[in-house]
Amino acid sequence: MSKVYGRREILRGATAVCAALLKGQRQPLTNAQRITSREVELQVSIVSAHTFRLTVLSLWDGIVDSIPSDGSLVPRSWAEPVAKFRNAAPDKILSTGALTILISPNSLGVTLKTCEGETLQKLTLDRDTGVLSFLIPEAPLFGLGEGGPQFDRRGSTDSMHSGQAGYALATHGGRLPIPWLIGTNGWAIFFHQPFGTFEFKENPGKFLPLSPEAALPLDIFIVGSPEPATIMAEYAALTGNPELPPLWSLGYQQSHRTLASRDEILLEAKTFRQKKLPCDTMIYLGTGFCPSGWNTENGSFSWNTRIFPDPKAVINELHQDHFHVVLHDVILANKLRGTVHDPCSLSRFDAENASCYWAEHRKTFALGVDGWWPDEGDPLNTESRLARNRMHWEGPQLDRPNERPYALHRNGYAGMQRYASFVWSGDVYSTWDTLKTQIPIAINAGLSGIPYWGTDIGGFVPTKEFTAELYVRWFQFGSFCSLFRSHGRAWKLRLPWGWNTGAPGPTEIGGYSGSALPDPAELHNPQVEPICRKYLELRYRMLPYLYSAVRECAVSGIPVMRALWLHYPDDPIAVARGDEYLWGKDILVAPVFGKGVSSRSVYLPRGSWYDFWSGDRLEGGREISRAVDLTIMPLFVREGAILPLGPVRQYVTEPVGENLSITIYPGNDGSFLLYEDDGVSFKYRNGEWMGIQMDWNEAQRSLKMHLVHGSRMLVPKNRNMQVSVLGRASRAVTFDGRPLELKL
Repeated sequence: MSKVYGRREILRGATAVCAALLKGQRQPLTNAQRITSREVELQVSIVSAHTFRLTVLSLWDGIVDSIPSDGSLVPRSWAEPVAKFRNAAPDKILSTGALTILISPNSLGVTLKTCEGETLQKLTLDRDTGVLSFLIPEAPLFGLGEGGPQFDRRGSTDSMHSGQAGYALATHGGRLPIPWLIGTNGWAIFFHQPFGTFEFKENPGKFLPLSPEAALPLDIFIVGSPEPATIMAEYAALTGNPELPPLWSLGYQQSHRTLASRDEILLEAKTFRQKKLPCDTMIYLGTGFCPSGWNTENGSFSWNTRIFPDPKAVINELHQDHFHVVLHDVILANKLRGTVHDPCSLSRFDAENASCYWAEHRKTFALGVDGWWPDEGDPLNTESRLARNRMHWEGPQLDRPNERPYALHRNGYAGMQRYASFVWSGDVYSTWDTLKTQIPIAINAGLSGIPYWGTDIGGFVPTKEFTAELYVRWFQFGSFCSLFRSHGRAWKLRLPWGWNTGAPGPTEIGGYSGSALPDPAELHNPQVEPICRKYLELRYRMLPYLYSAVRECAVSGIPVMRALWLHYPDDPIAVARGDEYLWGKDILVAPVFGKGVSSRSVYLPRGSWYDFWSGDRLEGGREISRAVDLTIMPLFVREGAILPLGPVRQYVTEPVGENLSITIYPGNDGSFLLYEDDGVSFKYRNGEWMGIQMDWNEAQRSLKMHLVHGSRMLVPKNRNMQVSVLGRASRAVTFDGRPLELKL
């Protein structure tokens, strides 16, 4: 029977091995481990109580090869391997505290078990090809980034191609591959090196390197835990926690294509304010993708003077009306390296140098531009994609060091969350099937460390299916995505009032097979604007809840748009649902994606739930049918939830006299941490934030509040709230930072 080694023994043994190597001693190579004909060394490192690292490196004259960095891992000092194998050797058992690892050097296998002996995962490396095999559970597989076959990855083959040609663009959108695979039976693997194809068509599944020659080095991190939150926290520990974006980026963002004049730019903005339709951001496309955009051509930072004859004055006027300005930019190089802090030669512009490329942005940025929309970049490799993500995060801070940047990306990679990168799903088509497919894509994106995600509301390419009904249903879904943004061709129909003007505006539908304009009869629909208003106002009322969930994401790695698996891992029906999701931990969202439907089937996990619209209490653990009309997207609130709602605002920082509303949904104990900071700066890193912990005790009917340690009361020092249990009269309460208990 194999001996069980403790951590101290392992470290002592590893030290002895290292000492022997330093003296020039080499292990005999008569039984050398070989993969694809190369001598190798297998290394096992303990990363945490839940994660270990398996590394296989080539040997060159007895010298171990290095692990190349692609920028995905958090820079840190990694633990030394606790076990190394160059020759055939007996099996060895290691323990991390939460896991047991059986290493079988002779068969190039590693088995991950719980401390109770349950096998979570077994990996085997093929000597001839470098193909890695692993167990596929009888439960869904999640992760792997944005796009690709949905929802459960089992049964598919994924070549992990990046970009809009990656997989089924019309319905699934662009592919942003991230080699982070989650087995919902309690394990996950991050494939740091190499890059390759996943095959899930049979058990065991396979990871195939691009070629046998590219199979090494192999560097993977294996996570084991029955708690989904722990699995997500381990991924964040490896690749980084998300950064907090500016608060305004969570408001509504209106995107534009071809513009007729300076007056049109300002009129669109003023119409939002005149109609009292909440909006925070105006986004302008470049001329390279439409006949008349903000600049002269792709890659250019020269303004289109016909539309922006005085860009500084226009930006100032938009700022006066409390809009943020975001500009589309395109990288023309197929590679990007370095950071904005690297030197840039003044003698020759180097488009592949991030510091040189960012220098092109700075003059435009100095005019008051608030954010960027980096487009294109499909040919960029993983290192270049991350370099662009990083550049758009660190670059703005050169000139505005205490202001959180904003960038909406088309491409990225593991670790992009460290740069607060937003992502949209690409040039999808305006069809019902696309809307349906975007829901599970959103969930897998969130599970893959892409917390700030959304779509072109309505679909980018109009088709014959593009109707007022489809737009409304998509808008409802968009209001519960972390990125809430309308964009697409025939762009006037992406305005909340655009479906009642009688005209689609500039069409620009050429170049896409199957594109078409809506029936003109659809363009006189007075229902759309009031429904858009309803969901715009709801989004802004929910900002206290949403911003608190975003902060939780930044701290824990748990996304805002959450698979039901994250909170109900022991419910196989909930785990398998890809057509609904949790918004934070307490709100269940069930977007309507069927044409002309009058009801929506929804699975409610165990416990009781409240219909957000009617207040009706429903027992969970079952499928229900929720009647819907065009104004309703089903929303349900978990029993025990403490839901903060703010007043309706026209922009996120608008001063409004109404108090914060706190509603308790009774039936169970509950808690909520209400988070607030200035929404703009990095001062929260130095303690300039407020956290009010709220705890509801169902048996005692009491709500306790206290200020979270490390936080402080922000202005105003006294917080006036209206607190109620659902269905009962509210009670005015003032919280001044001292512990407070209410009997309700």
